[in-house]
Amino acid sequence: MAAVDLGSRRIGVAVSDGTGTLASPRCTVERSGDPDADRASVVAAVLEAGAGHLVVGLPLSLDGRRRRAAVAAEEEATALRALLAPEGVDVETFDERLTTVSAERALAAAGRSGRTRRRVVDQAAAAVLLQTWLDARRPAR
Repeated sequence: MAAVDLGSRRIGVAVSDGTGTLASPRCTVERSGDPDADRASVVAAVLEAGAGHLVVGLPLSLDGRRRRAAVAAEEEATALRALLAPEGVDVETFDERLTTVSAERALAAAGRSGRTRRRVVDQAAAAVLLQTWLDARRPAR
């Protein structure tokens, strides 16, 4: 499994372990200004990780509405789905509310400086997103 956090400057990528239990940050794709090139970089990272499923963060507003950013994320998910379907990778969106806030707090608590946090926050947010998605699918005990 893999997940992406679609930032305006960077795209964070996270992957899960082979058992689908634990999510980890993988890499950050710097936005180039060319959406096709950015998508190709995301596709390469997902395929390199051997993921069979990609979760795209859906930035709903706090009241659950789909605003401009959510519509853009859905469009991005559709474009990625078209590129990844021939490779056998399923793509879905998942509510990402507050994942970046959680990632920022965790990085700050770990002692990461502001500059270092900015470089890795998108991939950390993708890991929070993926972990939340994985946990939501785990059977209750």
